[in-house]
Amino acid sequence: MLAGLAAAGAGGASAGPSLQPLIKIVAEGLRFPEGPIAMNDGSLLFVEIERRMVSRLWPGGRVDTVVQLTGGPNGMAVGPDGAIYVANNGGRFSFQKINGLNVPGPPPPDHSGGMIQRLDLKTKRVTQLYDSAHGRRLVAPDDLVFDRHGAMWISDIGKTPVDGGLYYALPNGRFISRVRSMDAPNGIGLSPDGRTLYVSAVRSLYAFTITGPGRLTPAGPRADGMIADLGQGAIADSLKVQADGGICVCVLPRGAVKIVNRGAAPSLISFPDPFSTNLAFGGHDMRDVWVTLSGTGRIGRLRWLSAGSRPAFTA
Repeated sequence: MLAGLAAAGAGGASAGPSLQPLIKIVAEGLRFPEGPIAMNDGSLLFVEIERRMVSRLWPGGRVDTVVQLTGGPNGMAVGPDGAIYVANNGGRFSFQKINGLNVPGPPPPDHSGGMIQRLDLKTKRVTQLYDSAHGRRLVAPDDLVFDRHGAMWISDIGKTPVDGGLYYALPNGRFISRVRSMDAPNGIGLSPDGRTLYVSAVRSLYAFTITGPGRLTPAGPRADGMIADLGQGAIADSLKVQADGGICVCVLPRGAVKIVNRGAAPSLISFPDPFSTNLAFGGHDMRDVWVTLSGTGRIGRLRWLSAGSRPAFTA
């Protein structure tokens, strides 16, 4: 989910080829879809942030409600127990129609913080695992990713430049730690070997070497871990990682995915929605991709040029 619509600073790396692939619209009439997960049965789980619910898209095109939540369900991941873990921003965004698009706006006055939740798909029971760390309230959890050890890394975009951060937590609800303060971290993902954590924030992409459970050190030459500037006016949203190590970052309001490969010029894949916020890899070869076209309330499907990196856990 985007961190805000303020213009980013000047500068930016030049991009390589820009592609506009064939995309099939497979769902419409949604209220800001996000957090897609490709399931083993061919369905797609996703959230509708404005409707505050988890929904499911079946291969035939039917969309069912899985569970109604409060707050603002944002990012999701499958945990080691097969349950779905939800980064809930607590209703961090208001929504308004602008030129036919559903656009996230400032926090409502009653927003008081977010949480991490566990959803049992069989019973539909929702359990709140965390709403604070070290006595400090979670502000607006945005996304999460599980490592192979069964722990999760969480991004919290916050509401100000000083209250966002990265967290490390266990799925049993008994341990969460604030690992790093960061201005508006949004997308979060792991390298295929599980040794590097990638984070998109504001208009940049960052990389951190994982040195132990809940421990990070900046990767690369920069002290802050930044490895790519996403470009002038860019707003970083969610990210996913390819099996070849390429990092696919959704860039607003361009409506594109920028693929960053170290040592090569980034490439762009454009979509018919300036708020193309997230993507999910799936299928037998991990080249089927679903894209959340959030501003127009749709989900698109296409074939990707490269396979996605398989998540640590599936369901």
